[in-house]
Amino acid sequence: MKLHNIFIITFLSLMVFACGDEKKSTLPPFSLKIDGKTEKFPLNTTLKAEILNKEKLVITNVDYTINDEKLINLSKNLLMLETTIPKNTLLGKQVLKATITYDDGKTKVVSDQLTILSNIKPKIYTYKIVNTFPHDIKAYTQGLEFFRDTLFESTGRRGQSSLRKVDYKTGKIYQKVDLDRKYFGEGITILNDKLYMLTWESNTGFVYNPDNLERLSTFTYQNSKQGWGLCNDGEKLFKSDGTEKIWILDPSTLKEQYAIQICDHKQTYIKANELEFIDGKIFANSYQNPSMMIINPKNGALEGIVDFRGLKEKVTNHSQIDVFNGIAFNAKTNTYFVTGKYWDKLFEVEILEK
Repeated sequence: MKLHNIFIITFLSLMVFACGDEKKSTLPPFSLKIDGKTEKFPLNTTLKAEILNKEKLVITNVDYTINDEKLINLSKNLLMLETTIPKNTLLGKQVLKATITYDDGKTKVVSDQLTILSNIKPKIYTYKIVNTFPHDIKAYTQGLEFFRDTLFESTGRRGQSSLRKVDYKTGKIYQKVDLDRKYFGEGITILNDKLYMLTWESNTGFVYNPDNLERLSTFTYQNSKQGWGLCNDGEKLFKSDGTEKIWILDPSTLKEQYAIQICDHKQTYIKANELEFIDGKIFANSYQNPSMMIINPKNGALEGIVDFRGLKEKVTNHSQIDVFNGIAFNAKTNTYFVTGKYWDKLFEVEILEK
């Protein structure tokens, strides 16, 4: 019995030492700490951080990056970062990385998280109604877009989702295709003579011929789990998914390349819905709000907000009436066209700075 107990004690002792040695060998010798109580930093402000060298190892070089963009370190101490956040840095939740090079040439990467905000306050805009046109009161409007003098519209709700061509002056539907009942239709855009349409939770998008609404192909999402709004700048697609992110897609592969995050000088914003690209900016309905966001497509900065309060009161009230949604820009008239879900009117408006 004693021999048995001695064996167990010896075995456990060896296990403890073995685990202790293993744990010690995997402990990181460095950690990175950002200097700041909130860890929120507007563009063009000073960012400070420190590498804690726990084992006092010899360091020959440190490269600091945010979103893989190299930062200029103004500090003379390799382990102390002092820099001005570049104005072209992507906004939102980002990762500050430090790539540490030892004296033997080996490297170690440590990181910390921070939130980068815009350094400008959004301008506030209002609207002026130019014309009012009839609109299908049974259309749960998701996307609007002018193409070759025709208004294209997508609608949502399972069993009601459709893609249609519309005479915006009369509300007459020229052509309409219905989606299968399993799909909840979402935003649309037209690029290189192809119409792209999203669905909500089915992880599926469709490509159509805008001339006859023939479906050409389908595509799937990657990191963006839902489909909300869609627009393009003439070269690439922008896709919202209900989060603070707007994804940039390669139109040839429909793969997500990266994402921008919507931020002003105080916070991030979610629920960008219908999208339209106008004069170098992304215009986005703010879902469930009577407003529209104007977003810088390069870094996600929220540069303006259009206040559309009072517009819903100008349409026929009924039991199914829903939120403000849908925006299209008519380049010929240089005016905007907006409506809502189950609204019986389409408004042509001008946007004016308050």
